[in-house]
Amino acid sequence: MVQNSPSLTVLKQYLKNCSKEELISNISELFKRFNSVKDYYQVKLSPQEETQIAAKYKKIIEDEFFPTRGLGKAKLSVAKKAITEYRKISETPVGTADIMLFYVEQGVKFINAYGDIHEPFYNSMESMYEKAVEWIIKYKIQDVFKERCTRIVKDTSGIGWGFHDTLSDISSGAFNNE
Repeated sequence: MVQNSPSLTVLKQYLKNCSKEELISNISELFKRFNSVKDYYQVKLSPQEETQIAAKYKKIIEDEFFPTRGLGKAKLSVAKKAITEYRKISETPVGTADIMLFYVEQGVKFINAYGDIHEPFYNSMESMYEKAVEWIIKYKIQDVFKERCTRIVKDTSGIGWGFHDTLSDISSGAFNNE
């Protein structure tokens, strides 16, 4: 029989019963064991270092498409996981939009470097671009990203599967482009 993991309520009750020293010990142990916890506290304790943490996650994405050695494998699941992990620790809407757009930029660059890719690849890029644009609109940061989003669309001209048209439609709806 599979045992269910504890609920947030159970965890809170456990933590309430811990002494200050036990809490410090628990958090210290998490910090030592999990890189994402280290990243979380680095951003929490030094918000100015969020760009350094973002660079770490961008490097993971970039290495999937353009590793230092060899050809990129473009495992989208690995690149998307980096975005998911970063979103858990990010303190700013701009940082999250930036990493989502970085994923799309790397995908577009990959297509332009290696040629036609399979349809699910295009679907993933379109989906992430749409999520990024929705995020940008939600947090009213269009002015920060309009030029970059427009450049992404420009970089897709001549790419098949209706990819350019889809990104263009998403962009024009968000930024009132012609």
